[in-house]
Amino acid sequence: MKKYILSLIALAVICTSCNDFEDINNDPFSVDINKAEPEYFLNNSILGAQQDPNIAERTFVLYWKTAARQHLTTGIAGGSYDDSWTVEYWKGISEWLNNANATIEIANEKKAIGQGKAHYDNLIQVARIWRAYLMSEFSDNFGPQPIQAFKGVNPGFNSEKEVYYFILDELKDAVAKLDVNQPVPSNPNAYDMVYGFKWGQWVKYANSMRMRVAMRISEVDPAKAKTEFEAAANSNMFISTSDDNFKVKEDTGWNPLSGVMSREWNSQILSATLNNMYIGLGGINSTDQLPAAQHTAVKNADYIGIRYDEQFSTMTNDPSAGYWLDGLPNKIDPRAYKTFYIPGDFNNPIYSLYPTYTNQASTNSGDLTFANGSKLTINTVNTWNTTTIGSWGVKGQRNGLRGVIGCMPALGKQYREGKNFRIFFASWETYFLMAEAALKGWAVPMSDDAAYNKGIQDSFAYNGVSQFYTQYITSTDYNRDGTSVAYTHITEPGTFHTMNYKDPSTGNMVSVDIKYPVNTIYKNGSVKNDKLTKIITQKYIANMPWLPLESWSDQRRLGLPFFENPAVETPLVNLPNLNSGNYMTNSIQNFPQRLRYPSTFRNTDQDGYTKAVQLLGGQDAVLTPLWWAKH
Repeated sequence: MKKYILSLIALAVICTSCNDFEDINNDPFSVDINKAEPEYFLNNSILGAQQDPNIAERTFVLYWKTAARQHLTTGIAGGSYDDSWTVEYWKGISEWLNNANATIEIANEKKAIGQGKAHYDNLIQVARIWRAYLMSEFSDNFGPQPIQAFKGVNPGFNSEKEVYYFILDELKDAVAKLDVNQPVPSNPNAYDMVYGFKWGQWVKYANSMRMRVAMRISEVDPAKAKTEFEAAANSNMFISTSDDNFKVKEDTGWNPLSGVMSREWNSQILSATLNNMYIGLGGINSTDQLPAAQHTAVKNADYIGIRYDEQFSTMTNDPSAGYWLDGLPNKIDPRAYKTFYIPGDFNNPIYSLYPTYTNQASTNSGDLTFANGSKLTINTVNTWNTTTIGSWGVKGQRNGLRGVIGCMPALGKQYREGKNFRIFFASWETYFLMAEAALKGWAVPMSDDAAYNKGIQDSFAYNGVSQFYTQYITSTDYNRDGTSVAYTHITEPGTFHTMNYKDPSTGNMVSVDIKYPVNTIYKNGSVKNDKLTKIITQKYIANMPWLPLESWSDQRRLGLPFFENPAVETPLVNLPNLNSGNYMTNSIQNFPQRLRYPSTFRNTDQDGYTKAVQLLGGQDAVLTPLWWAKH
């Protein structure tokens, strides 16, 4: 078995208690099968997949969150790539898969020698379900992988279609073989960090995962997707409440359970993508959401801000580009203020726990320099802004606010201090998947509008803003992208909306027509407010910040939600399609599609690498679409 990927793990030295399962790989070539317990390996797999800070910073934050536009970073969103980051992730996910495989091997071997326990059969199925998730994570990042890597033979690579078919078959078969009435193991060292051996919840997770994977392939293999999705959905055993959510408790410090977003130097400032979705969406006034002391900072609904042409790039199709809002938006999705803190709002309980990096919002936060050499100091307290990613050239040099932590909204403390639960699958995703399936005409147990509203309701409950739900779901207000919330409101917003901005040199208010962006990837830009756009917009917001890989996958699969092009004041060498003549037009060539295979794979098995790239159907490059993605 090649060691570069998914090598069959030998039985490992077994720890003496469930709290030591993270040490089971110290010696992968020695084992006392009499002491081995398969659940140690399963938990070690789940533990590892939480991603220690070394992997999480690079993969979860700098790859997934950046590609998904969950924060303000160019990185891979500008087509760049770091092989050393991918080497670490590749090594990690190979180990996690190996441990999932070892769970099955150990359980079967102990059964064969007469040491089987009553819960082993169920544990094998749970390990298959978890392994199916890991395989989907692998292929959603890279593409082709070997599906027989755990069979004890040197595997060949399989196409993405074969991989996803295999995952769907595994989930179906594992559910069929799980005995939900099997008692919880009596062994005090037996441990299930996710569901505590509540077998029915593993069944629900498997069926929700089956819906996710089926929907992943729906654009390229609709018949298979429909069959698999309907079977899973009509089981009526899926993640339907927050109690069913697949989540793992985080920890502080530096270990695999450390919060995936906890590194203080990863500022995770609000992205332009999210901001354009948030502002105006749902019609909820900021004054209804914020303390009275901040009400004076709330601006009129038709005010877009101060126009700074010389310091903010406008070479992008970001509809907010070029403006600085010297206050707070009139209306905004209520989850925005619960997810991102307002600059200078030091008493807010979600204000970042890193004061060294976030106390910079004050009356002299930063300077804007004009072409004539003059400077203007900006007060960023109680303001709500972000900027477009990309290359800003001279304008970037003149902007002392761009990307300065504390001067722009950034991710709240509750996601950064390692005291939360990392969510892998939540009930809101089940409902948004169901809504999309019903919209396609598939036979599922809920209508599209009911599932859509239920997804929003669960997301609102998670974010603690349920008091706004009823008003929100009936709103026909458009956000900056031209999308509203009310599901039956599919009236298009028109080409533009009229706003007012302040001229910084005169202080005068000027009327301007702000164009709604044209998403030329989705339906050739013909719609902005159809039902699918609503579903994916709400799914995207709900998945913030725990599920960036899913958000990235939806954008690759559908071209939804709208992602603005990176700014190109100067060329972006890793996005050669994007230039000063076409920055108003979206193209899949302007957005990352996958991770390249790491050099450790390329250098150790040229034949395997060649086969993988052949199955990929294009160059081993960031911009090569995966099989199921929009082409």
